[in-house]
Amino acid sequence: MRIDRAVREDLPALGRLKWQDVPADLTAGRSLDTFIAELGEWWQAHAHTHVAFVARTEDDDRVVGAAWVALVPRVPRPGAPDRISADIQSVFVVPEHRRRGAGRGLVAAACAHAVSVGAERITVHSSEAAVGLYRELGFADSPRLRQFLAPATATPESA
Repeated sequence: MRIDRAVREDLPALGRLKWQDVPADLTAGRSLDTFIAELGEWWQAHAHTHVAFVARTEDDDRVVGAAWVALVPRVPRPGAPDRISADIQSVFVVPEHRRRGAGRGLVAAACAHAVSVGAERITVHSSEAAVGLYRELGFADSPRLRQFLAPATATPESA
């Protein structure tokens, strides 16, 4: 497995992975090609804050996993005018390639990138199945980190 920083040519593979990573009811009646185009527009608009990494197979260079890191500017404080935090997002490896080091490599690459640009803190919202992996990579539970879950809003489709 090889881990690379994603490039624009990886967009279709990134879109297919994200498409696979959501419940089928979210993709029903929608077009994968349209989603890939939307993802491309979003990525271009957020290129300064979001970096993607991909896991490729050694034999045929196929993209089988991805992870994103979001860089979040923080309020300056005296002596630290350029503070940054990071959040690992959308880590996904196709089921047939799990437990081979792809997820570990993707998260490690995303963390290394965040540290290289000065992130003071890196967070992740993990599935229960991945908690052990994140702990092995140095993530720890925080007694001070809190999250506010916004109430679900009605959409035209749900009204």
